[in-house]
Amino acid sequence: MVNSKVRAAFQGAKGAHSEDACYAHFGSDVEAVPYPTFAEVFRAAEADEVTHAVVPVENSIEGSVAQVNDLMLENDLLISGEVILRIRHSLIGHPGATIDDITRVYSHPQALGQCRKFLSQYPDWEVISSYDTAGSVMIIQKRNRRNEAAIAGARAAEVYGLDIIKEGIESDHQNFTRFFLLEKHPEAASAANKTSIAFAAKNTPGALYLCLKEFAERGVNLSKLESRPRRNKPWMYVFFADIDGSVDDPDTGGAVGGLLKTAAFVKILGSYKRAERPYDPLLGRFSSEERPAP
Repeated sequence: MVNSKVRAAFQGAKGAHSEDACYAHFGSDVEAVPYPTFAEVFRAAEADEVTHAVVPVENSIEGSVAQVNDLMLENDLLISGEVILRIRHSLIGHPGATIDDITRVYSHPQALGQCRKFLSQYPDWEVISSYDTAGSVMIIQKRNRRNEAAIAGARAAEVYGLDIIKEGIESDHQNFTRFFLLEKHPEAASAANKTSIAFAAKNTPGALYLCLKEFAERGVNLSKLESRPRRNKPWMYVFFADIDGSVDDPDTGGAVGGLLKTAAFVKILGSYKRAERPYDPLLGRFSSEERPAP
């Protein structure tokens, strides 16, 4: 999907995993545009500053990105595709620095969580949460202190002219992040085989059972179902679900149609083509193996 006119917004700084996801889907000709926050990424796509937004929604170790789920509920962007990225973390520091020099480490909270086992080997290190992995590399580059390091993808070291002190520090090497591609008015995907929705069950006994029954009776599989507190409505919950099949399929469409009558509310987030293989930024290509099952 190489298109020189594609401008894709992502959260973070140059060298971020989200930027890798932009290149994985659109190719090297995409103009990947960084924004500091997820809210600004959504706003940019809504305001037509960019053609697409590329956001992480779920990590295989740390789980869902709650802020992105909330923003998808509050905005009108639709999912037009997904990318699965193999996540490899590196400890990045200044040229010539060794692991014995390090006393302070910066990274995004998700990356810190994914490297918990490695960090536990250095209990004296000061661990500081930052807004982005690649942004953390940019921070230590600007501060120029030999004792500071950052956890990020290997490409960030190249972008900011720093060195990789240690590669592959993630706790689980089966570490994958799923990204959504969002658009205001996506074209219908002819090969769509997956649908994402959000819904709330009525506050009555058996309400969730009745909602799920719409899928079970039609033989429609839910590959993901999780609840999130609804913002500004304490003790009310929204369910986010991934469905095998396009909303245009008779059974899937029928299940969603039945849910519209059964649930308190339903929002279709998009129908799109499932990502079949993970992309490995280190190798610069999609894996020959199928993606890990959700």
